[in-house]
Amino acid sequence: MGTITISIADDTEDLFRDVVREEVGTGKGTLGSAVEEALQLWIATKKQEEIAVRQIQWMKKGFHLGKYTFDRDELHERK
Repeated sequence: MGTITISIADDTEDLFRDVVREEVGTGKGTLGSAVEEALQLWIATKKQEEIAVRQIQWMKKGFHLGKYTFDRDELHERK
């Protein structure tokens, strides 16, 4: 388990502690668990944004589907 020392604005800290107290309680380790949950959510959001940007770039670039061409009748041919 790692240790991180951070400095944040006093009002942000007070709001965070209030929300943790209301949602989880005041037991041992609740603040650390809440910070860990917040960090995991932030990481997941950043990863999702990165994936979305990459996918949009691929869409703008286009897809090469090969040399095969077909028409509507071939696609919907009934047997």
